[in-house]
Amino acid sequence: MSKKNQIQVVIDGKILVISGYESEEYIQRVSYYINSKLAEFKKMDSYRRQSDDRKNILMQLNIADDYFKAKKQVEILEDHIAARDKEIFDLKHNLMDMQRKLDELKKK
Repeated sequence: MSKKNQIQVVIDGKILVISGYESEEYIQRVSYYINSKLAEFKKMDSYRRQSDDRKNILMQLNIADDYFKAKKQVEILEDHIAARDKEIFDLKHNLMDMQRKLDELKKK
């Protein structure tokens, strides 16, 4: 198992110490993503007028939405890969059949 890391990050102007088994680079990327989302929301007047609890819920919903959309994209890409793998398998099988038939014709 990897060593547990403790990494200082700045989220929403606050210094936090995050501990986990992920690399510092990964944790910094996650923090950057959170800060980007916060900056995106803070540009909206309607967001700034909300209570802190509501702001947190809106952020959580937005991040969950991003996650589920990314997960759906992964599923679509995995389906495309599976379809291509099947197509390649079928083509190889057809090629082998044709090669076998050609060999039989050459023998005659």
